[in-house]
Amino acid sequence: MATVQAAFWVIVLLVAMALVFDFMNGFHDAANSIATVVSTGVLKPGQAVVFAAFFNLAAVFVFHLGVAATVGKGIAHPDVVDVNVVFGALSGAITWNLITWYYGIPSSSSHALVGGIVGAVIAKAGTGALVASGIWRTVLFIFVSPLLGFLLGSLMMVLVAWICRKATPSRVDRWFRRLQLVSAGAYSLGHGGNDAQKTIGIIWMLLIATGYGAATDPAPPTWSIVSCYTAIAFGTMFGGWRIVKTMGQKITKLKPVGGFCAETGGALTLFMATFLGVPVSTTHTITGAIVGVGSTQRASAVRWGVAGNIVWAWILTIPAAAFVAAIGYWVSLRLF
Repeated sequence: MATVQAAFWVIVLLVAMALVFDFMNGFHDAANSIATVVSTGVLKPGQAVVFAAFFNLAAVFVFHLGVAATVGKGIAHPDVVDVNVVFGALSGAITWNLITWYYGIPSSSSHALVGGIVGAVIAKAGTGALVASGIWRTVLFIFVSPLLGFLLGSLMMVLVAWICRKATPSRVDRWFRRLQLVSAGAYSLGHGGNDAQKTIGIIWMLLIATGYGAATDPAPPTWSIVSCYTAIAFGTMFGGWRIVKTMGQKITKLKPVGGFCAETGGALTLFMATFLGVPVSTTHTITGAIVGVGSTQRASAVRWGVAGNIVWAWILTIPAAAFVAAIGYWVSLRLF
């Protein structure tokens, strides 16, 4: 009886850790949703975080749980996962998020979590315990999501410039200050829909591993869905202002029309990825879209040095989180 009770409290601890990661995901990635709308002056920072948090939470009613299924069942074989693997995965993801938040680097919480799962699983059972198709699809979208964001953001900018070619700059600015509320809401909806599901997925993975769920279950428990969407919304409300500055000001200078095009291109990318069940990085997506918008003006409008530093963070995220997760796994063997 004591063993079951101890195991139960370990599960409670790990669920709490997962929700802390989810909160940090919203906190860390708030910049992705609000940086453009703040930097263009359409909303004040306090207004923007509440606005984004609302749409993060509203996403629970819009998207199916394909991303949660990929994270919960499609990265590692369920029979290899245990409480130690989940602890290691969350340790790696949380540690990398803290490091990149401290230095104001817009890295991917999504890939930190995937890297954490990979590192902990390899530490326990080697690479054979990973699901290759899920890993490769996630890695592929490291490149696809920013490129698609870049393409859609730049195309939107060219299209809008053509449509508004006869309008005065002041009139265009006035229109797009209103329209940017629509695009920012859409991007926040996509952010909540894709990112909250990653934490749902790891909780689902934990429940399957400990016998509180089955791999054949069509969906995770409702309480996990509601709690994860709520946690990411609260995280967004607190906002990660170090990263907002990088995303909204240091990559390129944005006007409302540019913010609208970047957010719309990014939102379309997120909607497509979530529909396909692929856990993508909202950070990668919006960065690609912002760079795409800036590059339509002139190449020098983009601060390529800042963008290059961000790309290096993208490259390092999965291996760095995996390394910390492996250490977390070995430490947990002495704790649980």
